[in-house]
Amino acid sequence: MELNALEIRQIIPHRFPFLLIDKVLELEPNEKLIALKNVTVNEPFFVGHFPATKVMPGVLIIEAMAQAGCVFFYYSKNMQGKDLIYFLAKASAKFRKPVVPGDQLILTITSVKMMGRTGILKAVAQVDDQTVAEAELGFGVKEV
Repeated sequence: MELNALEIRQIIPHRFPFLLIDKVLELEPNEKLIALKNVTVNEPFFVGHFPATKVMPGVLIIEAMAQAGCVFFYYSKNMQGKDLIYFLAKASAKFRKPVVPGDQLILTITSVKMMGRTGILKAVAQVDDQTVAEAELGFGVKEV
């Protein structure tokens, strides 16, 4: 299954400039999600984050992973049609290489452990088939 930006916006509440996934390329509930973030020079954070040598902030890479994780969780837990509040319970991350304008950030989300309305997900971010960051993210949801 693929999802475009409009379909993603129906699942998570984020909007420009804070919606950090552009497309879901592949989704197999409870198995794997692969999402895409096109990193452009026009991103508002590049104005002040190392302006001479533009680098995507690590915290925003984690946020992109978390947003992809929300979409994965939404479909894996059959929450379609529900208004949800997502929260990040914990995160541990490793950063390997900088992400710069022009990169296509490919985010792969897999399940580590899923329970009721919570879960632990593994996230890997890659650019040109090279891992730039990885994290383990804890999630929870609450119905609005």
